[in-house]
Amino acid sequence: MFNHSLFTVKKLVLATSLLALTGAANAGYTIKLDDGDSITFGGYIKADVRTIDGDVSSPITNDDYWIGGASVVNDISTTKFSVNETRFNTKYVHGDVTGFIELDFLGGGGNQIVSNSSHPRLRHAFIQYKNILVGQTWTTFMNTSALAEAADFGGPLNASAFIRQGQVRYTNGGLQLSLENPHSDKGDSSQDSIPDFIAKYTFTGDWGNVSVSGLARQLNTATVAAVTAKPAVTVIDSSTGLPVVITPAVNAVVGIDSKTESAFGFGVAGRINTFGKDDLRFQVHAGNTGRYVGVVAARDLVGQKAEKTTSYMVAYRHFWDEDTRSTVFYGSTDADLADTKRNHVAVNLFRNYTKQLSFGVEIGNFEMNEVNKDSNYLQFSAKYVL
Repeated sequence: MFNHSLFTVKKLVLATSLLALTGAANAGYTIKLDDGDSITFGGYIKADVRTIDGDVSSPITNDDYWIGGASVVNDISTTKFSVNETRFNTKYVHGDVTGFIELDFLGGGGNQIVSNSSHPRLRHAFIQYKNILVGQTWTTFMNTSALAEAADFGGPLNASAFIRQGQVRYTNGGLQLSLENPHSDKGDSSQDSIPDFIAKYTFTGDWGNVSVSGLARQLNTATVAAVTAKPAVTVIDSSTGLPVVITPAVNAVVGIDSKTESAFGFGVAGRINTFGKDDLRFQVHAGNTGRYVGVVAARDLVGQKAEKTTSYMVAYRHFWDEDTRSTVFYGSTDADLADTKRNHVAVNLFRNYTKQLSFGVEIGNFEMNEVNKDSNYLQFSAKYVL
């Protein structure tokens, strides 16, 4: 669709654009193609050294970071080097249309014997046209600005709204409405036919932002149906005249009995500017939030009932000077039916040595309150933003 001379000009623009950073540190390299057309390459390289000591581990994440799901291991003491949080993204803008895709390397695979390789993992892939978004990205239920700055990935994920999934979203000013991918966690997800519905309104100003969100879902429970045994049959052998007992090859039939359960949850989250460059970030969620909050700190269903949870997190970030900052955070989630409580507390220190390069250290504690077990951790991080 382009003529030869225009293509040559674009190649020159591409070559020169890669030599300079544009915009904010997270904006990456932007290549201008035409009026209204651009490609941006972004992401970051992150290296971590992490030590865990205590009685709790996070096997789902291979102990790379804490989530709501954890296991008692009794006397763990481990040190691990990792670069798997490293990610790469590309954004293409053509007038009113934006396409975005992002990968990281937390997809598993590889080994620590020789290669330490890992599989790339899809994070985001969506198309946005004016005020309509379709594809996979952060759930509308989530306020991304309320996540804590942390070396440990997203900070207290055990008490944060945190899901990426397929959706169709409509935005009009501060109002966002979406239909999102349904999934009955710990239920019969094969019967999920009604999308999750989410509404959120975000109030913004020079002071920061606060969002109020609501969630409505239909969950499908699953239980094993009663076992029906087929009785043995006694017949007379015509050749001998003796009774013979015949046992059916299949003497039981097992089925799945699926029922529906309505689930509703709400959240209030925000980021408030305080003194200078400092800010306060918070999240409060309650109701049947299930898999939307806490990263499996609570499940959608416990038996035939929708789980009820209460989650809250708070993080305060203070700038010691233009390039040095600290965040102290705490998060907790209580699950009613499962009778569990997960807590995460930490403090960190980051310093930027250039606009793109920063180093940090974080010390914290993760607790499974219901069994009175916990682990301490220490993490060092280096991050280069593309």
